[in-house]
Amino acid sequence: MDQHRRRRPGAYVALALMAVLPLGLAVAQERTLNTALSEQKAGVQDAARSQARIAQLADETTELLGEYRVTIQRLDRVRIYNENLQSLVNDQEEEKLDIQRQLESFQEVQQDIIPLMYQMIDDLERFIELDMPFQLTERRNRVQMLRDIMEQSDVTVSEKYRQIMNAYQIEADFGRTTEAYDGQLGDRKVDFLRVGRILLAYQTPDRAETGFWNKNTREWEVAEEFRNDVVEGLRIARQQAAPNLLRLPIPAPETEQVQ
Repeated sequence: MDQHRRRRPGAYVALALMAVLPLGLAVAQERTLNTALSEQKAGVQDAARSQARIAQLADETTELLGEYRVTIQRLDRVRIYNENLQSLVNDQEEEKLDIQRQLESFQEVQQDIIPLMYQMIDDLERFIELDMPFQLTERRNRVQMLRDIMEQSDVTVSEKYRQIMNAYQIEADFGRTTEAYDGQLGDRKVDFLRVGRILLAYQTPDRAETGFWNKNTREWEVAEEFRNDVVEGLRIARQQAAPNLLRLPIPAPETEQVQ
């Protein structure tokens, strides 16, 4: 009995160890399981984060691809625009060269046309002095005006030429018109009647004297026999009477005698 009693504490120790061992193993297994679960959970979270990152990167890639395509389209439009712009630049360069050639040609023409315009003015002046002496003040002033603008630097060559041609046109129109106007003949005030360039007659306001310009002798001649016809011609020119046939002193042109 005593021996039996002395062994029982060892048996209790063994039983206690047997009881402790399964409990420790369970705790260890639980810890291992928890660790595995934690690792699995962390893995799932990492996978979720990775998937979200992948989705984000996919969205960013899609957005970047769209931007890339838009950029390519813009680059195409810019390239087309630049090509068109280069064509315009090339055309402008050609036009610039053409203008330069025209300017060089214009300078050459200008060297020829300026003397020509002075010659035209001189010819016009001589023509007026050799023509019938009607409206001389007005016509001489017009010639002087042409000489004045030839000396003005702010008037273009084309405008100077236009003014000269306009003066020539006015002189040409005198040959197709009829007019009556007041003027001076010497110290006398008279009424002039001009019919184109074929007749220039005069008459004093009291009708006491009637005469005409003889182109052959280049002198004024009295022609009292045409008094009534000149009166009627003045009325017609002033639109105070209807056109009518008149007998007027028109000298016949001189002819060279054949020897």
